[in-house]
Parts: sequence; structure tokens; C-alpha cells
Amino acid sequence: MNSFKTLGVHSLLVKRLDELGIVTPTEIQSQTIPYLLQKNNNLVAQAQTGTGKTAAFGLPLIEKVSAKNTKIQALILSPTRELVQQIAKQLFKFTKYYGNVYTVAVFGGPNMDKQLSLLNKPTQIIVATPGRLIDLLEHKKINIEEVKTIVLDEADEMLRRGFKTDIDHILTFTKHKSDIWLFSATMPNDIQRIIKKFMSKGYKEVVIDAKYQVNKNITHEFVVVEPNEKLNQIHQFLRQQKEDRGVIFCNTKAESEKLTKQLKARNYQVDVLNGDMNQKEREKVLRAFKSHNLKLLIATDVAARGIDIPNLKFVLHHQLPSQIEYYTHRAGRTARAGNKGLSIAFVSPQDKKHLKTIEKELNIKFDATVV
Repeated sequence: MNSFKTLGVHSLLVKRLDELGIVTPTEIQSQTIPYLLQKNNNLVAQAQTGTGKTAAFGLPLIEKVSAKNTKIQALILSPTRELVQQIAKQLFKFTKYYGNVYTVAVFGGPNMDKQLSLLNKPTQIIVATPGRLIDLLEHKKINIEEVKTIVLDEADEMLRRGFKTDIDHILTFTKHKSDIWLFSATMPNDIQRIIKKFMSKGYKEVVIDAKYQVNKNITHEFVVVEPNEKLNQIHQFLRQQKEDRGVIFCNTKAESEKLTKQLKARNYQVDVLNGDMNQKEREKVLRAFKSHNLKLLIATDVAARGIDIPNLKFVLHHQLPSQIEYYTHRAGRTARAGNKGLSIAFVSPQDKKHLKTIEKELNIKFDATVV
């Protein structure tokens, strides 16, 4: 059985991983870490969220930078401020015993002065949203001339959010000077264009098969219910969860807001997260959920991309997602850090065919249940 030690990870990092309960490498970690610890490498990795990508690129990145060099040596680009903050926080946790390797998170918002003051201190790794990094480069507030490694995390999502021009600008600036480690759940044409334009032909390609993309600690269940009985059935299920917390996914903003009102009327501690909310509203809801002031979060797929809330016991699908990869993303909100979790879908009789398609594509098994 693989361990982080056998993968070549530094003993001081392994010591910290043990404390954090991260003992057995995931598939993406096993396939990428030994390669990324080598010199002069480019990587294209296709893997879903929740498969351990942050440690897969974060651990080698920490070892690659030099604490003696106080300049920025590594850059991680990620699509949202939530993901940027999560990655920076995770790298900070990893380096408890390792030495003076410092990471700064850079993103738009009210804390920009604080971020700029941190950048004036010795910093080896920057985690940034592409737009904010471009702003800082244009105003000469940041220097990335000594960056030797660039990580593109959730590359497809960055492109979907309109960062194509920003990413091109950043990669053009560092072309032929930096290794590129690209992580993406899907490989659309724009990703292929980045690979062809900016990466050397000798890059390593890793594709985590569908059977590995869904966390094995997740139990998948479904309830067949007529539309007019769905709310009552969900209420029954939630009553059984008692103090356990979870996320409910809806396909549209209107459905998410309607269900939130219905559950609030039944005295549930619940709020909604959807794509039309501004950043301040999003942060307020996420803070309330993370601090346990809310028991339930109702979200659309786009709004919930990248959120990482520990110890969620279940994910409930108000409707099955139209895109199969979104099921992996949804289910991956539970069973984090080695815990077990439940993914339960409330489906109409007509949805059973789509359920079978998800089973086949992701190599999982849904068990029928009643609530």
C-alpha cells in the first residue's frame, strides 16, 4: 500500500499529514506526486473536485520552492476567492514543521490592503484569482519574474468564468520560464489550446478513471417520489438526520429559492447560495454555515463549485443534475478527509433512466430506499 513517505514526500510534511489524518494517498496523489517532485516537469491531470488535488500539487510545490529565496517562486491560479482561500489555508497547514515557506492568497474584495502588506514580506507561493493577479501586475504591485512553477487549478472552471484572456496573459509572461501543472475536471477545446500553446511536448498526462472520481466512502441512494410529495419526503428525511448537516442541490436559482422558503416555513435553519448573489452575500451565508448557525445549505451547482465544508454527513439532490460531472462535484461535498457520507437523490419515476446513466458513467451503484 502506498504512503506519502513511499511517494517521496519529505518526512516533516509526512509528520504533519499524519497529524491531520491524511495517511493514505488518493489515486491522483499517487500518480502525480513522485513525478512533480522531479525537476523540470509539466503535467496535465484530469480529475474531479474532491479527489485530493490540493495535496497532489501542494506538497511537491512546497518542496520545490526555496525558503532562502524570499521572492515569489510558485503561482497557483484558481477560479474563485473561496477556492483561493482554501488552498492557501491548506498549504499553511502542511508547512507547520517544514520551515519558512510562506503563502499569500490574492483575490478581489475588502481585504486588498492587507494582502498588499503581506506581499511586502518574504513570500514563496502566491494563490490568486486570475483577474486580481492581472490587476496587481498592471499596477506593478507584484513581481512574478522568478516564478518557476504555475498551477492551473480547476482550469475548465476558470475558462468558463471568462478568465481566458487573463490566463493567456499570465502564461505569455512566464512562457518558457515556468513549469505548468494543469488540473481540470474536463478537457474542452480551450484547455487543449492552452496545452498546445504553452506546454512542452514532453508533459505527463494523468487521467483519473471515472471509478476513482467518486469518493468510495460515499453511499449513493435514491427515493422515487411524485413531484407533489417531494417536499414532505424531504422533510421526513431531514427529521431523521437530527443534528447532522448537509447540502441540498437544486438545478435552478428559482427552485433553490423556493425550497429555501418552504423549509424556513418548517423552522429549519437554512439559507440559499446561488449564482445571482454578490460576493458579500455569499460570504455571509458561507460564514453562517461554517460556524454551524445554519444546519442546511441549499445551492445551485455553479454557486457551490469549490466550497469545502468539513464534516458534512449528506448531500441531497432535489433534482438530478443534467450534466453527469456535476453529480461527482455534488456528492464530493460529503465524505471529506476520510469520513463517510451519504448522497441521496429524490427522483420522479421518469428520472430512473437518467439514474442508470449516471451509474454506468461513474461506475457507482444507487440503492433504492424509503424515508
